[in-house]
Amino acid sequence: MSLRATARIAADAGGRLPLLESDGPLAVRRTRATDAYTRVTVVGAMSAPLGGDRLAIEADVRDGARLLVDSAAATVALPGRAAEPATYDVRLTVGEGAALRWLPEQLISADGSDLRMRTTVELAATARLVLREEQVLGRHGEETGTLTTRLTVRRAGRPLLDQELAYGPGAPDGWDGGAVLAGHRATGQLLVVDPAFEEKPVEPRLLAENAVLAPLAGPAALVTAVASDALGLRRALDEALRELAPF
Repeated sequence: MSLRATARIAADAGGRLPLLESDGPLAVRRTRATDAYTRVTVVGAMSAPLGGDRLAIEADVRDGARLLVDSAAATVALPGRAAEPATYDVRLTVGEGAALRWLPEQLISADGSDLRMRTTVELAATARLVLREEQVLGRHGEETGTLTTRLTVRRAGRPLLDQELAYGPGAPDGWDGGAVLAGHRATGQLLVVDPAFEEKPVEPRLLAENAVLAPLAGPAALVTAVASDALGLRRALDEALRELAPF
């Protein structure tokens, strides 16, 4: 039987969490923070997403709030009894003067799985955002499943970024070719939105052998990286995070 579950988080200024609602396999817990951010950790309560599951998580970071969301472990997309793909929707809203650091662990696409993941972000004009996405294509020694991800970001009501990526047996031909992954099995990106970039935009450049930094048409920077494994990917994105997001 397929699951339908939505977890919800709301953060106010001053470290208050007026809403922290878990559902099904998505358990959200307030955890200890080491800086000015309120920290919430997503803990998987069961194996998910499986084929046919409909999962979602929503976070509303209200004016002046500072929220860090991470996860206790990687998310593993698995095949299920249902023939249709699983879906996982992430919906984020960040208000005026607020900051969100969205730093989950990797998403692993297991052999035989089929997942459609959609992340939608609405930012106020003075909001700041750090968002990391990492995909590992297959567990150790196995082929990848089918994975489609879409990231849509709007700032002050205007489009900032809208991109879709697809990997695996159900993806268009060429996804594993030299112009895309070139045989790598870990890929990811780091998006940083900061009004400070309006005064001093980042310069496009290579950050590592397989990571590139590009400014966006707005106060934002996007790092895209590939690596042979999850550890190499995390190292590349962590290096970029230290440089781009001191807030």
